Amino acid sequence: MEAPLKNIPTIDGHHHIWRLKDLAWLSGPQVPRIFGPYEAICRDYPIEEFRADTAGCNVVKSVYVQTNWPQGNSYDEAKWVQSVSDATGWPHANVAHADLADPSVGALFKALATLPATRGIRQQIHWHENPQYRFAPHPEMMNEPNWRRGLAHLAEHNLLFEIQLFTSQMRHGAELAREFPRTIFVLEHAGMLEDMSSDGWKRWREGMNVLALQPNVNVKLSGLGTFVHACRSDVMGPIIKETVEIFGAKRCLFGSNFPIEKLWTDYRTLYLTFRKAIEHLDQGDQHAILHDTAARLYRI
Repeated sequence: MEAPLKNIPTIDGHHHIWRLKDLAWLSGPQVPRIFGPYEAICRDYPIEEFRADTAGCNVVKSVYVQTNWPQGNSYDEAKWVQSVSDATGWPHANVAHADLADPSVGALFKALATLPATRGIRQQIHWHENPQYRFAPHPEMMNEPNWRRGLAHLAEHNLLFEIQLFTSQMRHGAELAREFPRTIFVLEHAGMLEDMSSDGWKRWREGMNVLALQPNVNVKLSGLGTFVHACRSDVMGPIIKETVEIFGAKRCLFGSNFPIEKLWTDYRTLYLTFRKAIEHLDQGDQHAILHDTAARLYRI
């Protein structure tokens, strides 16, 4: 296992850094969350710690993903991330936040596009019957006319959209991608498989196949410990295997979701478990998942 680690430079396509003072949701009282108890990460997580976490895993570049600063501070977050990138060389790309339903979102996109690291936008629109799992106020946010008007601006600035959905939303997600063919979509966390019963797998598989019919949809193989609060090969392996079979390696990429997954594992264990899950693939496909897909999508 050691030799392949040295042979394939890796881009971490999904991680965070933060200052506790910027995040009200992290610095406030502990509440039930999708990833379980989180007191251990209620602190600063600087880029230096992230890089130390990745030591020995041949991570050569990374992509920052927004962390939900208070409303109205999306540009301030992106500007801070840019300052970190300018000072340290990391991260190499930024997926910023925007409220697509905001009438002035076009102006925000213009401002974000002036920051060299900006590559995309994430607004979490996932909704679930379980209140602990939902983020959006309702499951049909992506179908609202105002929200779609905001999404239409992304292609003008060559920005991709990171789409976070549960199984029940996947058909509408596929329709969205079909109706916005000039926009690149990246499905987060391999479709967030939370129901691992045979019926849950069936519905997830059907939804993923519908999404894969849209050539502008790609997938992050990330956040796979979210619902089990552990780094488990018996969970990660099958999800990764089926996702790659459905989408193809050239539309899949690795992401650590650190420091969230640091709640239950260290980076090297996560990385080795991931590498084990793709070792059945040929070297070209492994290279695509670990490096090339992210390099293409985020232009790094």
